[in-house]
Amino acid sequence: MKLLAEMFSIGPGNKDHHPALRCATGVFVPLITLVLLGRLDLAIFASFGAFTGIYGRGEPHAARFSLQLRAGLLMLLVMLLAALSARIETAWGLDRTATTWLLVLATTLVAGGCSVAISWLRLRPGGSLFHIFAFAAIASIPNQPPLWQGMLVAVLTTVLCLLIGFSSRILPSHRTPWAWPPRIRRTAAEKRTAWLEGLGYLVAAGLAGSLATWAGQQLGFGHNYWAMVAAVVPLVGHTTRHRIRRGVQRIVGTVLGLLVLAAVLLLGLEPWQTVLVMALCQFGAEMFIIRQYLLAQVFVTPLALISTLLVVPASPSALLRDRIIETVIGAAVGIAVVLAPAAWRRFGPGPGQSTTPA
Repeated sequence: MKLLAEMFSIGPGNKDHHPALRCATGVFVPLITLVLLGRLDLAIFASFGAFTGIYGRGEPHAARFSLQLRAGLLMLLVMLLAALSARIETAWGLDRTATTWLLVLATTLVAGGCSVAISWLRLRPGGSLFHIFAFAAIASIPNQPPLWQGMLVAVLTTVLCLLIGFSSRILPSHRTPWAWPPRIRRTAAEKRTAWLEGLGYLVAAGLAGSLATWAGQQLGFGHNYWAMVAAVVPLVGHTTRHRIRRGVQRIVGTVLGLLVLAAVLLLGLEPWQTVLVMALCQFGAEMFIIRQYLLAQVFVTPLALISTLLVVPASPSALLRDRIIETVIGAAVGIAVVLAPAAWRRFGPGPGQSTTPA
């Protein structure tokens, strides 16, 4: 009952509308520009470039700029690798099945590597969830736009988010001292923790991606990377209870978010209206992402799927089906990875005991 109560409780606000407004603006401006230019094929690069704005939300302006710059450069690297990976099938003459498994492997490596990088750079929010999503989503696009155009949109969006990040300095009442943060000095314990967390992300993403790919090939559903994204959600947290709660909240929030998405799709919105809905969803997600993860997922789910539909049109019913199946698979794998060490300590061989018979 306590876990259930915690799942639906909402923490106190802390001027959350400020970062929410910044993030919503960082999404809306690039996307509405692409709508006006008739280049929605580039929308996914703008959407992931806008993730720069979610970092350093409560920091002074100089520290926020430093954190967002690091985060933006890392995301640009991920998007570049994803766009190059998307061209492997044609360049190497691979079939669809081989390409799918190769992308699962590549996304798994991104999950582990970016987790270590995020810890190394001390970025918050932690983990490589956004990088898994960005890499796999871009690498899965069948008809890639010219590489230079996609990366140009990503770079310009990143720069816009950096400008938005310290734009409030024009108001004296919101201005903070421009003091550059001190150089990062990592202890041996921090380095060890970073590598262990990276291993956890590697295992969770790899297992979820493999299971979702195999099941998808047998049962006829796709978007295996959604399972990989869902699998790493429970890995963020200081306690096992908190991590399990996040995994369950991911599933419940996704189901509720799919209902919101279904309502949006029934409206048959124009592209500019769709972009406005995405900005509103981004605002809502940032308003509640710290205070109530389940409620944030109600906004994140339609945001993620609409951004996919803008670039790669698909059957809404198939998309909704894939999302819930992949989320359940991924969250279950993530929770299992979280529980595995505790289960081993409790039921595994004790100190001095042999795992094999004498």
